[in-house]
Amino acid sequence: MPELPEEQESTTLDFERCLDIFRRRHMQFLIPMFVGWLVVWGASWLLPTRYKSTTLILVEHPTMPESYVAPNVNENLQDRLQSITQQILSRTRLLMIVDKLHLYEERSGLTPDDKVELMRKDISVELVRNEKNHEITAFNVSFMAHDPHTAQSVTSELTALFINENLKVRQAQSEDTTKFIERQLDDARTALSDQEAKVRQFQSAHVGVLPSQQASNLQILGGLQQQLQNEEDSLNTAKQQRVYYQTLIEQYRTVHTATKTADGGQTELGAVDQELNRLRAQLADLNSRYTDSYPDVQKVKQQIAATEQRRQDLLSRGESSKGGQDSGAQNPTLLQLQSQLQANQTEVGSRERAIASLQARINEYQERLNAQPATEQQLAELTRGYEQSKVNYDELLKKKNQSAMATSMEQMQQGERFTMLDPPSLPFKPDFPNRLKFCVLGLAFGFGLGLALMVGLEFFEDRLHGEKEIKAMLPAPVLAEIPEIQTELDEQRAKRKIVRGWAVAAAELLIILVGSGISYLHG
Repeated sequence: MPELPEEQESTTLDFERCLDIFRRRHMQFLIPMFVGWLVVWGASWLLPTRYKSTTLILVEHPTMPESYVAPNVNENLQDRLQSITQQILSRTRLLMIVDKLHLYEERSGLTPDDKVELMRKDISVELVRNEKNHEITAFNVSFMAHDPHTAQSVTSELTALFINENLKVRQAQSEDTTKFIERQLDDARTALSDQEAKVRQFQSAHVGVLPSQQASNLQILGGLQQQLQNEEDSLNTAKQQRVYYQTLIEQYRTVHTATKTADGGQTELGAVDQELNRLRAQLADLNSRYTDSYPDVQKVKQQIAATEQRRQDLLSRGESSKGGQDSGAQNPTLLQLQSQLQANQTEVGSRERAIASLQARINEYQERLNAQPATEQQLAELTRGYEQSKVNYDELLKKKNQSAMATSMEQMQQGERFTMLDPPSLPFKPDFPNRLKFCVLGLAFGFGLGLALMVGLEFFEDRLHGEKEIKAMLPAPVLAEIPEIQTELDEQRAKRKIVRGWAVAAAELLIILVGSGISYLHG
């Protein structure tokens, strides 16, 4: 939107008025401005000077890769650095430096706590971060003092404290971590030993019913059952043999107590033949199932041989003299049968005892097999606790070894450490006051003071200095104007005023430039 002529005229009038005010009151602006600058700049030379010494401490990462030896200290460098700073700024540490370097002795009446507070204010720690990941790569340690050598000495002491304290803190944290893991490892070792003792005690108390013995128990049970079957078969055979012997004895007694006839021997001989046929049939049956070395096979063979011998005896007696001559003596055949019956009874008793013993053992192994599921569950619970303790112990042992290696690395100063990259500087110019900055501030202060005074005087003055102001006050328009008539003396006065203003401005400018140069050269 184009600007209106009235607005252009108003802007022109304001600029011309400001320029007219400055022409009339330039001295009222220049002198306050120079006085304000001189006051501020002069004050910078009266303030006590303070020198600042700074050093850069580099944070070096461990030389050993973390894949080989993992650190066991706090990896948050900012927290650790803050903790170290608090320790260094403690009352004891700072008082040691104050007493060693005789700080603040020029200020009498200060208590040790006052000196500590002053020193804390003079110390500054600034972190230097990486622009990419904002990781702390270094930090600046600074100290301000009235003497540059004192500032440098204190900064050196603080730097040594930071470097040494970092080593102590890292070593202490690493050793504490290792000791803590060792205590945990001892507890885990004790728990593992307790679990091992419980497992051993349980296994000792349940020998024969453990899950690992199930196969052997089944094998033994099968063997016992086979032995039982064999013993039962042998018992049945012995019982049959006992019946046979009893029958022969009864028959023999019957034959010899009855009236002797000519065919008496033939009757007994027929019974023997029947028994011999039975034994041979039994032998044929046993041979079909067992070998010749089997005990029952051997026994039946012996019985067959004895029966054959008895048959031969009967045949021999039949051919000899009459049996009446032997009636007063005992028959050897009967004695042999009674002896065999007695041996058979003994065998039957032995077989029955063996069967009872085998049955008891079979019941025992069956009870073991029946108890194995419950035993297996209890042992599984104990084993589970043992395995958990073993895993915990192995993990702690691994961590303990890693922590011990990390502690050794810290003791060899191969871990993260602080290195002084730049030695503490010896300041040649004071850090405070910055006289060049005071010079600029004084110039700004003087400019504001002169401008405020000039505007204030113009505002409170009642005089009219232009025809436009007069026209603005008149109720009617002006019909004619009388031009200002200046004499030669007025013109000379006006020229001298202008020259005087420029001379004052040039002098002030020169003095300000000289003061700025002095401030720059002398700090």
